[in-house]
Amino acid sequence: MGNDIGRAGSHGRTSDRRFGRWRALAAAGLAAVACGAAAAATPPSSASNAPAGAPTELEQQSRALERASQSVVGVQVLALEDARSNATLGRVRQGSGVVIGSDGLILTIGYLVLEADQVQIVLDDNRAVPARVVGYDLASGFGLLQSLAPLRLPAAPLGGSGSVGTDEPLLVASGGDAGRLSMARLVSRRSFAGYWEYRIDGALFTAPPRGDHSGAGLFNSRGELVGIGSLVVAEVRPAGEGDGTRRPGNMFVPTDLLRPILGELRSRGTSSASRRAWLGVNCVEDAGVLHVVRVSGDSPAEAAGLRVGDRIVAIDGSAVDSLDTLWTKLWSGGPAERDVALDIERDGRRQTLALRSIDRAQSIRRASGV
Repeated sequence: MGNDIGRAGSHGRTSDRRFGRWRALAAAGLAAVACGAAAAATPPSSASNAPAGAPTELEQQSRALERASQSVVGVQVLALEDARSNATLGRVRQGSGVVIGSDGLILTIGYLVLEADQVQIVLDDNRAVPARVVGYDLASGFGLLQSLAPLRLPAAPLGGSGSVGTDEPLLVASGGDAGRLSMARLVSRRSFAGYWEYRIDGALFTAPPRGDHSGAGLFNSRGELVGIGSLVVAEVRPAGEGDGTRRPGNMFVPTDLLRPILGELRSRGTSSASRRAWLGVNCVEDAGVLHVVRVSGDSPAEAAGLRVGDRIVAIDGSAVDSLDTLWTKLWSGGPAERDVALDIERDGRRQTLALRSIDRAQSIRRASGV
């Protein structure tokens, strides 16, 4: 197949050194959590009620985060040579994943494994273990991997992302030999609409930003996984909030979206919600105006003559002024493969384009035997 995936990170580094570094960081991070939470909610006398020699709450939380950090691995992917996604994601991709099953099941962000040809899991000591793609879910954005050899790593428990409080301290962990830990805080939770025909509810927006966010794990103080890293964003606060300056950060896909579909992903490779219309268009939203910034090759949008620079003003006769509205109306308008009327403005003139949407899942290329 050629272009085999290379190993990232520095060689000769031992897992014991990384273990000690991560434990120290986890303990320090949890100290900040405990100082704030305990001071606000715990009566001073309650500490005396603990049995002699019993681990303190801080020690218990530190151990939980230590186990959580051990569940994070590196993910390296070589996409198919003819993958459509190579144009935007590149053929060689690197990120992280989190072990969520004792059988070596790994949760990551879907775009890393989209149209994958080869997948490797990179461990602390720079060992690479082959893996296969179990599922890729368009609707949520999750990807599932299965290690093809024993990992002997703890599985991270899934937490309730909906119960994470605003400004709550969290732990962000990336994996592989170059993985690292840092503290972050939840700034906001809200729906998110992406320029690439993507929308989810309950996205978690954290600060400060991490550049190695792709597939990174977001953990609460109990060591429970509450999100998977997706993007760097320029503003983590909701529209209209703040002092006029931008506060950059990351967007994490909440694990609450995984629970209802995990069985379906394992058995079918995707969720029923992912069987939906696709046009092949990227748009950006600016003050209620939707501008086309990219048209995918060999897509319904390209076939209909949509161009970069066009402004989308309506779909199937309904006006749209946001990405959220555009994608919601597209997916709720009928079956995945159907006729779609797109009203646009081009060179100051309004016109209607007739598109025939397709099922996005059917257009994704897969390695032989997958």
